[in-house]
Amino acid sequence: MWRPRSTKSPVISRSTDHSFGGELVRLNGVVTTINTVGYLHSREDILDAAIAAALETGVHQLTFGKLATRLGIADRTVVYYFPTKEKLITEVLDTLARRMMTVIAKAFGDEPLAPTELGRRAWAAFTTAEADRVFRVFFEVVGLAAARLSPYAAIAPVLIDGWTAWLEPRVHTDSNGRAETLALMAKLDGLLLLRHTVGRKPADAAARAMGFR
Repeated sequence: MWRPRSTKSPVISRSTDHSFGGELVRLNGVVTTINTVGYLHSREDILDAAIAAALETGVHQLTFGKLATRLGIADRTVVYYFPTKEKLITEVLDTLARRMMTVIAKAFGDEPLAPTELGRRAWAAFTTAEADRVFRVFFEVVGLAAARLSPYAAIAPVLIDGWTAWLEPRVHTDSNGRAETLALMAKLDGLLLLRHTVGRKPADAAARAMGFR
């Protein structure tokens, strides 16, 4: 049944807390901050800035202090929304992964495909300037995880499991679907690693040898 919208005014409470870089504003229970020039910073603003910083300089350079400086707010404002660096980096990677998945899903279509066909379509989607920026971040995280550095050693397996779970239903195979999915991911990751280290031409030649071009 249709109900008219409430005509009640939003509940707004304010308090000044200079340790958070300005005034705390609670609008219908949602807390945001407003800095000295009056700009309202939401959680999404901070996450967007973190993503931009990660794409520009890498996740290893992403700190609460640098992110706060980038936005012109206090460190504790960032900590309020993202209590740990692991939480911040996980959110950054999750958002980047979902963006890439949206792009790849359009290339894959609606029906499961053979691994080689998926590889061919994925390679075309993965070899763009924007994808290069994203995969530089992913490879950085995997490299730091391989060195057993925290928090990356905990983040990388979750990232890979997420990609595997997303890709597996799209792989058409008569054998072990998970094994085929991991094999496809290993081939694509290997090609991307070549692209980001020895160059595009050797990577494209290898992709052609695999039937991905």
